[in-house]
Formats: sequence, C-alpha cells, structure tokens
Amino acid sequence: MLRKLPKFFFLLLSFLIVLLFLAFFLGNLFQPTTDASAKKVRFVIPKGQALSIIAGRLEEEQLIKNAWAFRFAVYFNKLENKIQAGSFELSADMDTWQIAKTLTMGTDDLWITLPEGWRREEIAESLSRQGLSSFDKDEFLLLSKGLEGQLFPDTYLVPREVTSATLISLFKNTFASKVTTPLSQEIAASELSLNEILTLASLVQRESANDEEMPLVAQILLNRLAIDMPLQVDATLQYIKGYSQAEQSFWPTPLAEDKKLDSLYNTYKYADLPPSPICNPGLAAIKAVLNPSPTQAFYYIHDNSGKIHPARTLDEHNANVNKYLR
Repeated sequence: MLRKLPKFFFLLLSFLIVLLFLAFFLGNLFQPTTDASAKKVRFVIPKGQALSIIAGRLEEEQLIKNAWAFRFAVYFNKLENKIQAGSFELSADMDTWQIAKTLTMGTDDLWITLPEGWRREEIAESLSRQGLSSFDKDEFLLLSKGLEGQLFPDTYLVPREVTSATLISLFKNTFASKVTTPLSQEIAASELSLNEILTLASLVQRESANDEEMPLVAQILLNRLAIDMPLQVDATLQYIKGYSQAEQSFWPTPLAEDKKLDSLYNTYKYADLPPSPICNPGLAAIKAVLNPSPTQAFYYIHDNSGKIHPARTLDEHNANVNKYLR
C-alpha cells in the first residue's frame, strides 16, 4: 500500500510549476516578435528622448514584445546612459537583449547642427569636417549660391554618405516647412518682399543678443529704413570682409576704416537694405521682422552684460554710450 504523500510536497510541486510557468512567461517577453527572418527597418531616436518613450515606440512598431521587458534589459545591463540618439537598423527577429545592445553601438546616420546666424561658407566649412563621405565643399558653395537666408538653421539627421545637393534640398525643404508655409499669411501681408524679410532678419539675427530682444531690434531697423537713415549694422561690414585668417573667424572685428568699403552690403555707406541676406536667420529673427515690437527708437547699444539700451535721439544714444560703455 502506497504511503500518503505529505501536503508540503504538493505545495512545493505547485510552487515549482507556477515558478516554471512564470519563468517561461517572463522569458517569452524578451524573445523576438517573430521566428521568421524579418526585414530590417529604420528606427530613429531623437536627441533627449526618454527611455520610456523609446520603449513604447519599439513595442508599437512590434520590434519588441513588451516595453517593460526592454526597460528591464536596459537597466539590468546598465545601458541607460549608453543608448544613443540617431538612426538604427532593427528587425523583429532580434530579441530584446540584442535590440537594447544595438541601440548603444553607434548610429547609421549622423546628427549635424546649423546654428542660427551662420553664413553659407561657414556651413560648408563645418560640414566638411563632419565625416560625410560624399560631401564636397566646393560643390556645396556652388549649388548654394543665391540661397543665403534659406539654408534653415536646425539639427538634422542625415546619412553619412549624403551628398552636397541632397543637403541643400534638405535645408531648403525645412525652410519651406517651417517658414514659407506656416508664415505664408504674415509674409503676404508684409510690405517687404520675402528677400527683404530674410535680409532684414539676417541683420536682426547678427545684431541681437537673444531672441527676446529681436522684435525691438527689428522695429528700430525698420524705423531707420522709413526715413532713409543708414542702418549702420556692423555685421554687414563683417560679411563684406569675409573670413579672417588672423582671427580664424567668418565674422572678423569691424574697424572704423571698414565703413568706407565700397559694397552694396555696406550699411554705413548705403541707406537701404543689403541686396540679400548676410547669414541664415533662425525662426525667431524672421518672426521678429514680421511682428516687430512698437518703438520710436532709432538707436540701440548693448552694454557689457549684453543688455540692450534703445534711444529715440542721437543725444539719448550718446548718453547711453557714455553711461554704459565708458
């Protein structure tokens, strides 16, 4: 006759069965979403995107089975500070552990940034140092001629083999999507042409210490234009002079003698806007020209801390110079 098994044996057996089932269930969460060979897809991680959002997107795109399992894999392997922004080739036949590791192993593409206020030569020089295998600096300068002001400042994710022509198209298309399309009504209502808007915006960009004061600077320059007063913008002298080998800068220090330079871009010599933009302004500068701050000022200076001080008359301006700069 068989002896009766103790109750604890059945409890232990039940516990082991549950444990095995739980292990199988949890382990399955880390497996690929498909057993078959899957096509690779491009997965882009923007700069600064949170791990929780990345995990959710991976699950939504069916590249992983569970977002929490992905987050566990990342933290278990201490990868939370190693995941990179960029573009990656992933597939649904990769398991969660592989995907987490892949996102730390370098991107297929490259992030490039065009700061506000750069001239196209400056952009070309920067791009030539980015490790873009198919980029040609001379070709870029040739193809971008006449496009100053429309090479929109932004951060872009591009293939490492991107060409000069493709980059210019990308910058122009971004300009259209962020400027000419959304601001079409304001541009049409302006008394200035698009070229004049961009030209004035380029001066505002170079003359302003921050985005907040741009509408004020824009209106002061508009006030000068209204009475045929020379704009007297030092940045236009810098633009004429171009790259300074001595200063290693595309915006060399303007000198008193530079005010005599014979160029239509010389806003000390000619009382009008330059023929075209002197740099590529950002969205804030363009919006400032379209929506300037009301002021009767014709002059302004920046003190040593960068704060702007407007003035309505030359006497007030000279008083500000004496007070803040001497």
